[in-house]
Amino acid sequence: MTSTASVTEPSAAENGLLFVACDVDPAADEADFNRWYDREHVEERVRIPGFLSGARYVSLEGGRRYLGLYRTASLEVFRSAGYRAAFERQTPWSIANLDRMRDPIRRVCAVRAVTGFGSGSHIAVLPLAVASDAAALAERAAEAGRRLAEQPGFVQSFLLQPDIALSTPLPRESSEGRVLQPMLVVETSGADAARAARATAAAALDADPASGWLLALGWKLHAGELA
Repeated sequence: MTSTASVTEPSAAENGLLFVACDVDPAADEADFNRWYDREHVEERVRIPGFLSGARYVSLEGGRRYLGLYRTASLEVFRSAGYRAAFERQTPWSIANLDRMRDPIRRVCAVRAVTGFGSGSHIAVLPLAVASDAAALAERAAEAGRRLAEQPGFVQSFLLQPDIALSTPLPRESSEGRVLQPMLVVETSGADAARAARATAAAALDADPASGWLLALGWKLHAGELA
């Protein structure tokens, strides 16, 4: 990608995104957890009206071992009857694997300051300090995106700003001391590019690069691929 990448300003039509990260017990639960995610859960979520895509990532550095990102047409999708129904009709397989999640993180976010387009093979996730001025943070993230777009291997960057009311915790997620930090996500074409993007973004946004996650894409499903 080049610096011709577009920047999307915050608007009422901005995308939403569900961010779910967790660890699992590798000896007891990991194999079935991955089968459930790959054969049932991603497709089930992406079939909900208003969901655009679902993607799975595995951590190479930092964060939780597994991350799921689900893009939606808007935040309103998470208030819809279709989304509520997904929780009211949990399968036994889902119930079992939701209970296997360790140290889970669930955030429902507005997607802002989008720069670039497309999907990368790797992503950097950089937690940011909670800001009193969300619009100012989005502008800073957009400026960081313009810098990142000049780097080799850049694909896309965007700011995730959690919605407090919608970001209810998962069953095993502690609510004590829970801080809903905004996050910058940078998609790149390789691991080295993601590391470089993490460092650049941290410098631009006064964040600690050591707090950033580096993850590899497992697979991604788009709603348009489902019959």
